[in-house]
Amino acid sequence: MEKFVFFGGKGGVGKTTVSSAYALKCAREGLATLVVSTDPAHSTSDVFDQPFGDEPRPVEGHDGLDAMEIDPDEAVDDHLMETKRALADQVSPAMVNEIDKQIELAHQTPGAYEAALFDRFIDVMENADEYDRVVFDTAPTGGALRLLSLPEFLEDWIDRLIEKRTTSIDLYERAAIGDREARRQLDDDPIIARLRERKEMFEFAGRTLREEATFYLVLNPDELSIRETDDALADLAEYGLDVGGLVVNRLTPEPDDDEHGRGGTYLRERCATERERVARIHEKFAQPVVATIETRVEEVKGDLLDEVAAELEIAAVATASEQ
Repeated sequence: MEKFVFFGGKGGVGKTTVSSAYALKCAREGLATLVVSTDPAHSTSDVFDQPFGDEPRPVEGHDGLDAMEIDPDEAVDDHLMETKRALADQVSPAMVNEIDKQIELAHQTPGAYEAALFDRFIDVMENADEYDRVVFDTAPTGGALRLLSLPEFLEDWIDRLIEKRTTSIDLYERAAIGDREARRQLDDDPIIARLRERKEMFEFAGRTLREEATFYLVLNPDELSIRETDDALADLAEYGLDVGGLVVNRLTPEPDDDEHGRGGTYLRERCATERERVARIHEKFAQPVVATIETRVEEVKGDLLDEVAAELEIAAVATASEQ
């Protein structure tokens, strides 16, 4: 099993329950585990009956398990301020106010939210040395895939920016101060240094996601969830990201044999429909179904979370054949 494990899927399918259960399973197997929520609708705190914040915090009552909830709004604000500081050090005071206005506008454009969250996401991966396993409860499918596709787009974009910046400095400095001094100015240029730093960061993210990460998709036995899973698998394959399996969540429990009233009839019809859809999931997708989880009467926490963890056929530690 890879170090980084992601549970994705459309909103509301139960990713937080499944990711928390798997993180608990890893901790029970003796792995130092961190579960990270990047979903704006955080509910990890509800699962463990304990508040979490933007930094890892031990989960009470569960040795070896830490949790954190990345605040998307705070991530965007931090990204905005960091960008302002970086550029303010590199331009004249007269331009600072205008640059601030442009940056404010840029952070209101589509994709800015994902870009800011991705910076925090990478920071977690870069600083995860103390953990054997990091489990991500990702944002809903669309946002997660936009976030995960950023390295490929930004690496090429940064390369082009560096090339243009290099050419402009070279021409300007050659005319002003001569070839030798121009080269020194180019090597020390803070904007190029900043762009190269960003490029290295995105290259790290892309390499880590492809070589040290496994993705699982959570879905419910309904038509919309199946269609979105199909789209997500195609997009993940396009970016070379490994999908280890599917978790079918929130199946309706079968009624007892002696239940023949209106409720029992409804449950039997509902279960028959879901069984057909589960069979179609097995047939349609190449990825294995690693769990079929029934809906619980109560919220999944405490002993119920242990039950769900036991139903996940996802190894916490590598098997002999994988080592």
